[in-house]
Amino acid sequence: MEIKKIEHDFSVCKVIDYSLVNFNAEYCFAEKTDEENSLVCITNDVPPNVVQREDGWKGFRIQGIFDFSLIGILSRIAEILAKNSIAIFVISTYNTDYVLVKKKNYQKALDILEHSGYEIVE
Repeated sequence: MEIKKIEHDFSVCKVIDYSLVNFNAEYCFAEKTDEENSLVCITNDVPPNVVQREDGWKGFRIQGIFDFSLIGILSRIAEILAKNSIAIFVISTYNTDYVLVKKKNYQKALDILEHSGYEIVE
C-alpha cells in the first residue's frame, strides 16, 4: 500500500464560522458539530477568525480509493504509529484517509511505515 507525502504544514483549528475559510485552497477540511466548527488547513491558509489553533502538523494520504467495506486499513497504520509513541490526527474523506502527525515526528513516522512494508511516494 502506498503512502503519499504531503509537503505542506498544517494547522488544526476551531473557527467562529466558515465565512473566511478559503474552500478553494489545495487542502481544506471542515467539520461541524453541535459543539464546534473545526478546520484543518495549510498553515498559510488559516483564516483570521480562529478561536483556537494548533500548528506544527505534517500529513500523508493513504493512496487509493477505498471501498467502505474494507476493514483495518487505517487501524493498522494507527497501531504501528501508536506502538512507536507517535500520536495521529486523522481526517477521513469519501475516497480515503489523511493522517497528520506532529512535524517533529513526521520523518520518523514515514520511516517506520516504510519499514513496516508501506511504500512512501512523493
